[in-house]
Amino acid sequence: MAGCIDRGLKEVKAEQKEIREYVKDIEKIAATLKPGEEDCADRQKKFEELIDEFKPAKDPIRQHMAKVMISFLAGLFVGEGKFEEIKDNLDLERWFRLPKSHERRIHGHRHAGVRIVQEGATMVHALAAHAAHPGQFTVNDLLEYRTAREPPCQKQAIDRRKVMRKARSKKQRPILLAELERRYRETPNF
Repeated sequence: MAGCIDRGLKEVKAEQKEIREYVKDIEKIAATLKPGEEDCADRQKKFEELIDEFKPAKDPIRQHMAKVMISFLAGLFVGEGKFEEIKDNLDLERWFRLPKSHERRIHGHRHAGVRIVQEGATMVHALAAHAAHPGQFTVNDLLEYRTAREPPCQKQAIDRRKVMRKARSKKQRPILLAELERRYRETPNF
């Protein structure tokens, strides 16, 4: 087996050298995206310098890197000073990673579904509660939330989802249309 691996590595030695150079370039790009000691403006400047470095390259992969970087540039370094906790779009994506993985585990699909959009106002905080709380929750920790209610925007989104699900159903659609017609007739004409 070791002999097969060695022969395979000899065959792709030239390609590996080229790929290692690409990995170094990607590491430079990733360094500009990580919030850290440098502020957003400095990271953006380095990001743009890398674009200027990759754009004139004869290598099609580096040219493609430049095109992708240009397409992300408009929204990547936004909100400096306004959103202290969310440094850039990648940080925002990290913040939503937990509810997405939670939803994927629940229904077993790759796509997280629309539930995050409709119930995210309360679900995200519940799923991320362990990050700010040391140890397990006790009854006393949870007592202050016993009267909490979901926000009106979330209730409205859930109601809209119910109506749309009925509208898509062949069995429920006639019932929904009859209900909507009845509600329309009962409303006073202005």
